[in-house]
Amino acid sequence: MTVLPDPGTLGVWGLLFTSFVIGLSGAVMPGPVLAATVSHAARQGASAGPLMVLGHAILEAALLIALVLGLGPLLTRASVAGVIGGAGALILVWLAWGMFRSLPSITLAVEPGAVRASGPVRDGFLLSLANPYWSLWWATVGLSLTTMALETPLGWWGLGVFYVGHISSDLAWFWFVALVVAKGRRFINDTVYRWLVGCCAGFLVLFAAYFAWFAWEQLGAA
Repeated sequence: MTVLPDPGTLGVWGLLFTSFVIGLSGAVMPGPVLAATVSHAARQGASAGPLMVLGHAILEAALLIALVLGLGPLLTRASVAGVIGGAGALILVWLAWGMFRSLPSITLAVEPGAVRASGPVRDGFLLSLANPYWSLWWATVGLSLTTMALETPLGWWGLGVFYVGHISSDLAWFWFVALVVAKGRRFINDTVYRWLVGCCAGFLVLFAAYFAWFAWEQLGAA
């Protein structure tokens, strides 16, 4: 029987991997940021991807700082960590179900002219802020990961590792999408894209189980 790792022993690479995979699962889903990336990449090339992520990263850094300044001491309480972990597990299951259900019709075919904006950095910031999925993710899953990062032996440094892993997933995906648009659709098609989304959904289910176990352990210790 496989034994899940104790959050207290989750090191740098474990936290980095967890943050990257869960972040990638959210990044690959179609949305306003993807549409804007395609639009800008069609006009200015592959650099649009990193620039979009820069705007997105600025917003998320500000949010993470706000969480730390206002909620840091509260997040270290076992009862609070358990409730947040349980909510994160439920949301991950819900997101995974939505991803699996969308597989037959999901596509990368976003109309480049559908998005009009002044610049990729500004769009990365504003479109993320306007996306209700982003707010929901941070209120549940992101907060769960923040709590887990604080529970590792890394302490407050764990937040930096979590942030790097999370932003790296956004950078990897949106830079790749921008390259595809700029160089032509020779590297990925809808079938490959659906396999990628399906694999990410599977990872979400596994991490949901981990979050649920984490919640059980924290509530038992409260």
